[in-house]
Amino acid sequence: MKNILIVSVMVIIANVSHGQVGGGSAGYSQQSAKAKAEQIERAKRILTKEELPPTANSSFVDASVLINVKADEYVAVFGISHEGVTLDECNAKMNATVKAFIADLKPLGIVGNQLFVDFVTQSKIYVYETQGDILQEKLVGFALNKNISIHYKSSALLEKITLAAAKSQLFDLVKVDYIVRDIESVQNRLMQEAARIIKIKLMRYEKMLGIKLGGPTQVYAERAATHFPTQMYDSYTAQESEQVISYPDRQRYTVKSARKGKTFFFNALDADGFDVVINPVIVEPVVQFTLYLKVAVQSSPAKGR
Repeated sequence: MKNILIVSVMVIIANVSHGQVGGGSAGYSQQSAKAKAEQIERAKRILTKEELPPTANSSFVDASVLINVKADEYVAVFGISHEGVTLDECNAKMNATVKAFIADLKPLGIVGNQLFVDFVTQSKIYVYETQGDILQEKLVGFALNKNISIHYKSSALLEKITLAAAKSQLFDLVKVDYIVRDIESVQNRLMQEAARIIKIKLMRYEKMLGIKLGGPTQVYAERAATHFPTQMYDSYTAQESEQVISYPDRQRYTVKSARKGKTFFFNALDADGFDVVINPVIVEPVVQFTLYLKVAVQSSPAKGR
């Protein structure tokens, strides 16, 4: 052991990854969340040369607004997979699992058209067999994959749904979609708030800078975006560990590292870069709607200046 140096270190590995409701397989499949959303918001504020003021006496006034909206409804998707020697065996296992799961959902009030079973894939399974000095592939069975989508309205139901899924040995929560019914009202609220901000800025520029600005003459940019919780989960791994630094005889040793779990958290857009945030306090995952509005106005020196 004299040729091995062990150094204690604390490591916090920050990864950005997408997920939702604190879980789901989608949480492991994508990278960047809040940073990506912030990049989208910054990009909305960059104008092309075709969007620049047409004259030297024109000015731009803009407003950027964010609103946090609680979802009205949800759709959770669970993945189901079974293998068997024959397709009949696969289908029998699949039908039994789906039937049991649906029966456990019934006491939760989830029935009928609130459920949908989606056939995903049916594939063959091959293994290698040794035939002398040849490895020969051989068909040994089939794999069947389906998804079951569950529509519900109370976010508190998800935990009960996942417990029901676990009873049927279903542990793959693929994703949860967030649905906001009245998007038009949300967009109208954003536009009203953006218009209010622009009017305030016009008065502020005239009062504090002595710049006389007329009313808006043209909308140069109206850019909206929606950020769903499925896009806004980040993850990190926090650990205290030892670092093994080996010397020439390092081949004598095999280092076996422990599994470090990831922590996922909802990392929503905050007030940075926005003139106003509507419903700023977030205690659960929400859908975030944004609007960037830029208008052109005619400028001239204020009277008496």
